[in-house]
Amino acid sequence: MALMIINADDFGYGNGINHGIIESHRNGILTSTTMMANMPGFDHAKALAKENPNLGIGVHLVLTCGAPLRTDVPSLVNEKGNFHHLSFYEADFEINLEELYLEWKSQIEKVIQAGIEPTHLDSHHHVNSIGSLTEVFEKLAREYHLPVRSNYKVSDDLLTTRRFFHTLDSLGMEKEIWRPMAIRSLIDDCLTFGSVEAMCHPGYVDAELLDRSSFTSGRAYQVRELTKEKYKILFDEMGITLGTYRDLQ
Repeated sequence: MALMIINADDFGYGNGINHGIIESHRNGILTSTTMMANMPGFDHAKALAKENPNLGIGVHLVLTCGAPLRTDVPSLVNEKGNFHHLSFYEADFEINLEELYLEWKSQIEKVIQAGIEPTHLDSHHHVNSIGSLTEVFEKLAREYHLPVRSNYKVSDDLLTTRRFFHTLDSLGMEKEIWRPMAIRSLIDDCLTFGSVEAMCHPGYVDAELLDRSSFTSGRAYQVRELTKEKYKILFDEMGITLGTYRDLQ
């Protein structure tokens, strides 16, 4: 079986993104998402999750956006009490890994306490692939027996897809020429490797998004593209099954 998991990052970021993800799932090819436990749209996402039981929901572990859930993680925050910017981790950095473990564990637990059984783990801005942060990420994956996103060299004992496809975001580009190229590459990867996660970022633009992110209108274009019927038909014709991390073997 050729398994394709189409996963939307940032569930819980804000209501606009939440609505875009659900629209892409209900009326499109989106099968999976990962949830940000520390963001303003979490409760809204929790309510939507209950209304959409077929949507696979993992945890989008956060270290570079918003504020932590815990107050006892001083090495993870700046003088305003917010997480360090991504640029902090792009240079030499030092944090307390035990604090990171406790914060990420709290994020996972918050999702579980919301009545959601996580399907897998990934992270915001791919910080799980950075040096010593990977150790904490994999420790939690083992502790909770969860598959992980294959955006780095995953340890052999952890379950993951055989391929991670990161260019599906080009569906949000305004130039039509890029879209068929991205879909063709995705299909080729799925048929070649057998299981693929395709990352995307659908959402609707609202004040919350405009205040916090530079990635805005492209998300709405992704919703429009992900809900086109032609992709379901094409994947079916190619023998590709749309699924979630629960379908991994």
